[in-house]
Amino acid sequence: MSAYITLEQWRALVAVVDTGSYANAALALHKSQSSVTYAVQKLESLLGVSAFEVQGRKSELTSTGQLLYRRAVHLLNEAEALERAAKRISAGWEPEIRIAADIIFPSCLLLDCFAELAKKSPHTRIEFIESVMGGTLEALLTGQVDLAIAASIPQGFIGRHLMQLRFIPVTHPEHALHKLNRPLTVRDLEAERHLVIRESGSKRNTNNLLTNTSQRWTVGHSSTSIEAVARGYGFAWFPVINIEQQLNDGKLKQLPFKDGGERFASMYLIFADPDATGPGTRYLAEQIEKMVSQMCASHKA
Repeated sequence: MSAYITLEQWRALVAVVDTGSYANAALALHKSQSSVTYAVQKLESLLGVSAFEVQGRKSELTSTGQLLYRRAVHLLNEAEALERAAKRISAGWEPEIRIAADIIFPSCLLLDCFAELAKKSPHTRIEFIESVMGGTLEALLTGQVDLAIAASIPQGFIGRHLMQLRFIPVTHPEHALHKLNRPLTVRDLEAERHLVIRESGSKRNTNNLLTNTSQRWTVGHSSTSIEAVARGYGFAWFPVINIEQQLNDGKLKQLPFKDGGERFASMYLIFADPDATGPGTRYLAEQIEKMVSQMCASHKA
């Protein structure tokens, strides 16, 4: 069967709904208002349905129009994804690769992976977004990146398990908590300052990571938090792999919790669109998996 409706007609319908009027849709699409109106009316005529109905001074979507709008948005997104995939295939190695990774993931490992990619494709630019929790998933869901490394997989995506990070609670060796000279409980933390990293997504919600304390400093990056704790300004949980140097140098010391106090997070490698992924992005993903495997084997040894 041949499709009677063109993508331009579907795009006009979506634009009218998204912008709230034919006039605004015309501005968004850089077309005349009459051409947008005609496109929507032609769509309705070909399908034999009414997408809009007049309610007062405004035109509202009918129930049929709501269905058409939802399917049209999906259709246009699929068409755009197909075009991107075709362009990448025809162009060979991508001119730019965008990747987001939660800052709890070892950045030194990613830098080594970028260097390996540069050997194969020195002219491929890399945009690296260092994000926190929801910020990584938001970058993925909004199409800002081609590849993401996150602690969870959003609905509609498939991820590859990379590694499990072990978090331990630490302070400066001379901090008051260490001077208690006994196993600690959560209550011992209530009078102390907790160092927290601000979530980088637009919907910030760090409540699940907070400890009930009377004092809290919230900072924007893990390096700032590590430095603050190393200076004796409070306590925090960090991935062991990210503070090995500070532990070895005696700048940080693990807090002796009665029940261990450890936390764990699994990290996943997630493609934004597996079908549209170019060779450079796939090569970078292979290098990340390879180096993570080597790092994990080294730490087990």
